[in-house]
Parts: sequence; C-alpha cells; structure tokens
Amino acid sequence: MQLKTIANHVERHKSFVYQEARWADLETKTEIEIPIQPRANGRPICSGCGQTAPGYDRLAERRFEFVPLWQIAVYFVYAMRRVDCPACGVKVEQVPWCDGKNQLATTYRWFLAGWAKRLCWKSVAEAFGTTWQNVFHSVKHAVSWGLAHRDLSGVEAIGVDEVQWHRGHKYLTLALVRLKQGRSTKAASDCYGSARIARPRPSCDSSECSAKSGQAS
Repeated sequence: MQLKTIANHVERHKSFVYQEARWADLETKTEIEIPIQPRANGRPICSGCGQTAPGYDRLAERRFEFVPLWQIAVYFVYAMRRVDCPACGVKVEQVPWCDGKNQLATTYRWFLAGWAKRLCWKSVAEAFGTTWQNVFHSVKHAVSWGLAHRDLSGVEAIGVDEVQWHRGHKYLTLALVRLKQGRSTKAASDCYGSARIARPRPSCDSSECSAKSGQAS
C-alpha cells in the first residue's frame, strides 16, 4: 500500500490530488513530503468570501505539518494559488487542510489538542517531535472552535468557585469555563455576562440546606 493511498483514506479532498511521497532529505530520512496538486477541472476558492473565482497566479511552495507517521514528520507541500475575486480582489485561495497562515494542518492541530487532554503540553511536544508553542496553538484552536459552537440553551444552573492564583489575596472567579480576575460580585457578573445567559437562582444540595436550616433555627 502506498503512502498516498493512506493519505486519501484519512484526509481526502476531492478538488486536490496527492502526488508520490518523497523523503525531504535522502541522507537523514527524518521527514516525508507529500506534494499536492489541484485537479485540472477544479476552481480555486477565495479565502475572503468563500466563492469560486478565476485563478490569478501561484505562490512559492509551502509546507503544512501533518500527523507524524512512525515517528517521522509528515508534511503536505503545496503552492498556493491566488484568485482574482470580483468581490474581494486578488486573494490567496482557501484550502481544506489548513486555514490562514497556519503551518500546522487542521487535522494535526486536533490530534495534538486531543493528546493535550491526556498529557502535559511539554510531554505531548516531546512525544510527537514538535514544539510547546504548536501544542499551545492547537489547544487554543480547539477551545476557540468549542466556544464558537457551544449551545447554552439548556443550562439551568451554574457552578461558581474561586481559586487563588498569586500570593496574597489574588483570586480568579470560575464560572463554567470562564475565568475572571477578582472575587467580587462584579467579577461574577462579568462571567455571567460573557456567557450570555440569565443568572440562575442560588441553590444548594441537601446537606448544605440542612446545615443552613439548623443555623437559622
């Protein structure tokens, strides 16, 4: 089975074609490159508006780091096209395996973010031969995606707590997954405001309620 067959199985893009994989350096053999070419009948997509547009020119080849294979770094290699978009002008095309100026393929960022839930970020970086910064940006990508796609419509209660983060009386107020500096009611209000949901009425479990009832009597 050829490597491009595996690539088509795990990361298939109908408007692009994988070429034969190659060693980036025949002496060290520590990196594999998989060249990508657009299909002859495929039209580039404008990264500004997301619409197809006629091609303008092509830039120099870029490498996009993908999930490593057998402890060998894997890179997609592609020369980005620029489009002459009627609405946005000349723009770099949108490609499905990465976004913006990121050097890590989207699949690899999700891969690192998943491992970052199991190991510390430094250990993840060492295990997969990447940097702590790449793990950080992968986790940031996952968190940003989660915040953009969250649904709080069914939330009826929120837990609130505080943690000390510095010597002295320096606290963070924790509500849901939001942190706000301080321990005042304003800090709590800012947390609720950022979540865009109504403040629930205070509640307590049976043991807390029993204790409060005994104090009141």
